[in-house]
Amino acid sequence: MKLSIIVLLVVYAMVATSQTAPTPVATQNTIYVGADGKYESAPDAAIVSFGISVQEATSKEAYDHAARSTDQVRDLLRKNGIEPKSAEIGYFSLEPVYDYRNAKRKLIGYRGVSTVTLKLKDFTKVGPLVQGLSDLDISDNQSVSYILDNIDEGKTKAAQDALLRARSIANVVATTAGRGLGELVYASVDTFEAPRPVPMRAMTMSANANASPEPTAEFSAQKVSVTAHVNAMFGLK
Repeated sequence: MKLSIIVLLVVYAMVATSQTAPTPVATQNTIYVGADGKYESAPDAAIVSFGISVQEATSKEAYDHAARSTDQVRDLLRKNGIEPKSAEIGYFSLEPVYDYRNAKRKLIGYRGVSTVTLKLKDFTKVGPLVQGLSDLDISDNQSVSYILDNIDEGKTKAAQDALLRARSIANVVATTAGRGLGELVYASVDTFEAPRPVPMRAMTMSANANASPEPTAEFSAQKVSVTAHVNAMFGLK
């Protein structure tokens, strides 16, 4: 009788939701294994996000104020060697503001709101930009997060690591059973990017804040971690 070996090893490195891959039909002289791989890298880009919020008595005044504030942001970007076109405007809205303290609401003004997102490769520009935005006193909800810009490359390397581990496990089982490991018959891959903490809002700094070091001074950005899970079936010689 031919030797039939089926090995199933499933190790989850993290909790994640993914589509369930179809399970291949196990046949004689095959080994079915599962393994995890991982890739870690220092981030190569920073995402700076902030909102522009102004309020005036009339809609025209609010619109004009928002336009002036946006010009200030453009000037700040240029002063820090950043091309304004690299900043992306998420939306711009102009909405009425009411006073609800009385039974009949009262229109008290208009608020102009927009969101801006900027990707920076040069991390040395992040601090001066955030400080400059605080000094302008026209922005709110500032946040900075660090990412791996080419995340697909990270997923590829994590998948390669997982497949190498799967082959290594299968080879150990085959060798222990006195058999040789054959070619890869089937494989399914799931990749996961580890969730990063949601960045907190950046607080407006006072004029004497320059006397103290930045809260993140001398620290490194958190590494970006990508994991992959591979289910693979190999033949036996």
